[in-house]
Amino acid sequence: MQSPVTVEKINPRALRLTPAPSFFDAIEYLKGVQVITPSLGFKVINARGFTNTTNVRFAQLVDGIDNQAPHVGGPIGNVLGPSDLDILAVEVVPGTASALYGLNAINGLANFSTRNPFKYEGLSVLQKTGVNHISDPNVGAKAYSETSVRFAKVLSDKWAFKINGTYLRGYDWIANDQTELNPNGNATTGLFGAQNPAQDQVNRYGNESSDRSTLTLGGKQYSVARTGYNEKDVTSYDLRTLKGDLAIHRKLGAESELSYTYRVASFDNVYQRSNRFRLQGYLLQQHALQLTGPVVQARAYFTQETTGQSYNLRSAAENIDRSYKPDATWNQDFTNAWNAATAGGQPVAQALATARTTADAGRYQPGTAAFDQKLKALSTINNWDVGAALRVRANLAHAEAQVNIAEALRRGGQPLPAAFDLLAGADHRSYLVVPDGNYFVNPEKEHAPTDDLVYSKTGGFVQAGAHLLADKLRLTATLRVDKNDYFTARFNPRLTAVYSPTPRHNFRLSYQSGYRFPSLFEGFSNVNSGQVKRIGGLRVMSDGVFENSYLRTSIDAFNTAVTANINANTSAQTTAQKRAAAVLANQGRLVKNPYTYLKPEYIRSLELGYKAALGPGGRLQADVDFYYNSYHDFIAQVEAYVPQTSTGVALNTGTDLNTIATALSARAGQARYRLWTNSQSQVYNYGGSLGLRYEVAGGYLAGANTTYTRLDRTANGDGLEDGFNTPRWAYNLSLGNEKAVGNFGFGLNYRWQQHYYSQTFLVNGDVPAYDSLDAQVTYAVPAPNLRFKLGASNVLNNYYVTYLGGPSVGGLYYLAVTYSVK
Repeated sequence: MQSPVTVEKINPRALRLTPAPSFFDAIEYLKGVQVITPSLGFKVINARGFTNTTNVRFAQLVDGIDNQAPHVGGPIGNVLGPSDLDILAVEVVPGTASALYGLNAINGLANFSTRNPFKYEGLSVLQKTGVNHISDPNVGAKAYSETSVRFAKVLSDKWAFKINGTYLRGYDWIANDQTELNPNGNATTGLFGAQNPAQDQVNRYGNESSDRSTLTLGGKQYSVARTGYNEKDVTSYDLRTLKGDLAIHRKLGAESELSYTYRVASFDNVYQRSNRFRLQGYLLQQHALQLTGPVVQARAYFTQETTGQSYNLRSAAENIDRSYKPDATWNQDFTNAWNAATAGGQPVAQALATARTTADAGRYQPGTAAFDQKLKALSTINNWDVGAALRVRANLAHAEAQVNIAEALRRGGQPLPAAFDLLAGADHRSYLVVPDGNYFVNPEKEHAPTDDLVYSKTGGFVQAGAHLLADKLRLTATLRVDKNDYFTARFNPRLTAVYSPTPRHNFRLSYQSGYRFPSLFEGFSNVNSGQVKRIGGLRVMSDGVFENSYLRTSIDAFNTAVTANINANTSAQTTAQKRAAAVLANQGRLVKNPYTYLKPEYIRSLELGYKAALGPGGRLQADVDFYYNSYHDFIAQVEAYVPQTSTGVALNTGTDLNTIATALSARAGQARYRLWTNSQSQVYNYGGSLGLRYEVAGGYLAGANTTYTRLDRTANGDGLEDGFNTPRWAYNLSLGNEKAVGNFGFGLNYRWQQHYYSQTFLVNGDVPAYDSLDAQVTYAVPAPNLRFKLGASNVLNNYYVTYLGGPSVGGLYYLAVTYSVK
């Protein structure tokens, strides 16, 4: 009630009432929270705007321990998190929490609290059996199963342990969006729709911009793409998660406890960042040691990540096409077939279709043994120019400690007023990557490219607080400092005030700032992806590229204009002469890359709120908040190409513009890069939320919440800032009762969110509004201790997408049976 910032919580009762298939799915019901679904086994939590499929701005903790996959920079759903049997409560802090937590918590954090074996002893077994993909046009109904076991035992008054295990199997949601991304690729020749030889559907890979060529056919220029494959052709949607944990707890007196926890997870699912991936045999492990007490809290943990047999779906599709026929050969076959078809009297559009059929002769066909063998072979080649494998081994080592100085002084007999609080903490984190030669290398010149890459950060904070006006006013001030490799120290202050005229009415105000340092992937990536090299934005990775490159957007506009001029030129000039004239006429369209090397992202946030317990007995709880944020230096990606000679020598800024333009007018003259950099925009957004919860007579619990999130304005907008990717309005309605009739209970939740504009590196466009009704009924058998839960998420089975390029999400219907014994 008196928290200085917004805190959303799912307590044990809410967990029992939720109709969601798991506690992790129930997070979407919280006010101020947005969840997107790249996979049935991989959901992404965010708050207050700027959502993406690997949200490195939102931290996810288990008992205070970060459970991210190190090279990703964020968690992969809940694969390394607790099971439904071991979860005790969920707390979500929407909005920046960097002053206390640092790292990547500038949009918020979630902390999952698990059941302590000293307090929750015994054996529990959970079996969920269900079905999804009902009425799915892509596939028939598929089975879903999840088995979880928890065993906890108190060995003595000082020792206890617990063991958890979960095995989940299912069939993932399918992404099959055939929306055309390149409808005007051949507008100058009047070819649109199915006649366009440069089609690029959202979930079809191998026909993207880097898989197109400009062919001269009949004196005109045509953009022609390779044929590519649908996503469902190049991946398996079989879903599997096998995870477990072991925890040993030792009491060190009445108030302190030491624990060791080992977590492990192996899983297969579909994952997304700029491209979509098949994660296969992915392995995460974590060792954690924690000390909790009234004066000192400390933890140290080590996380290991191995990507197993995972692979890039886009690279797989591209290289299946190229493995049976290289681009140059395919283009020549296409050209020859087009010439023959037109000589035989076929019109242009028909001749293009004939040419594609001829050039595709011998192409690997999905579903055949040859196709499957080729896909399997490519998924083992760790070079995305010719293969598709994702082979990363990364580790994270973290240590932190916090001391309640005020409590220590009081226990030491110092006359410190009870109204005064003083905390201090420090932490250190190192990422350790084993370079694989494709995704990561060691860029430091004094090291070999195969030496381990180390990326570290150290920080600390001090927080002072005071209770004034007979404990009606609580003030806190926090100052945090973080020092990251390759950057100078950054300071984050936080000031908060809570005024409580009565225990039932609490007004809060906070101001804080936050920095986010580049993740491993943003700083150090070094991968050829679709003949475009994606490199980290630190100078040590991309030295010289920023200064000598031109924006891809301007190069595309330049080449479109060149093609239009050539196709409109009806003179007797040769094609080469027409091209030289068009290049000269349009070279002014080229724009030098104005961006530079990475620096940290920065946010300033102001939040106001009110929380109250109203009515008789405080049955109606209300919570309202409003915030205003300012973002600087968004970490984002830009594509920029360095002009080069036919022998691969880069042309620098001293080269005349016509030579540069001539190089950039041809594929061979472009060294293509996708660079991590900072937007030059200053972005402002604001919003708020209102939550109501009412305890109705008879054990009924009713809830309603609504969230408003808006991009206010962008100063000096360069279009490079991350997409806001957030609906303006969303709301949830819920009603439940554990014992509505005898031992029967139920839970209902209805969610609606407004349409919004989605802007990602894969596709831009409108995400339609959607609503979803989740429902469950329960029956409890007191002896033996059995609980049956029949439920469904999206019970009406109205398929929807949470972001463009992602899968269609339908209904999941399940029966869960839980048995517990002490």
